Amino acid sequence: MDRLQKSDLVAELNRSFSETSVVVVTRNLGLTVAQSTELRTKMRDAGASIKVAKNRLAKIAIEGTPYVSISDLLTGPTAIATSSDPVAAAKVAVEFAKSNDKFEIVGGAMGDTVLDVNGVKALAALPSLDELRAKIVGLVQAPATKVARVVQAPAAQLARIFGAYAAKDAA
Repeated sequence: MDRLQKSDLVAELNRSFSETSVVVVTRNLGLTVAQSTELRTKMRDAGASIKVAKNRLAKIAIEGTPYVSISDLLTGPTAIATSSDPVAAAKVAVEFAKSNDKFEIVGGAMGDTVLDVNGVKALAALPSLDELRAKIVGLVQAPATKVARVVQAPAAQLARIFGAYAAKDAA
């Protein structure tokens, strides 16, 4: 990799760190190509991404971002998962680590807050942004449907009473 490619990679990583809500640092201890592809696919489906970069270049890229505090975690064969949703990258990483013993979570950060392994696992246990939006929509819609039922109920009762009187008169 020549200097131009390295500077492009550093710029891309810096942009990624600047636009993300969470960074999860993982350690790859011998994943196969198929496992790596599966992990990348799961990350992409969740709206996250994972990148393998040289630690030295990643440390240069985090300068000037809120994630400077994770530079100590960048040792050994690491990969960096990021997402704009504060939960997506952590969720996918934790789920993948449960089913694969060659994939280890080292730690991470949310802005200036450094997370250890347990912090990343706790973050993964939270509902995602989409799940929270669905719950809010459900809560907003519930009272509206209840109001509609209450307003409809007297009219339905009147219709049944008139129907009963009509049936009685016809008989």
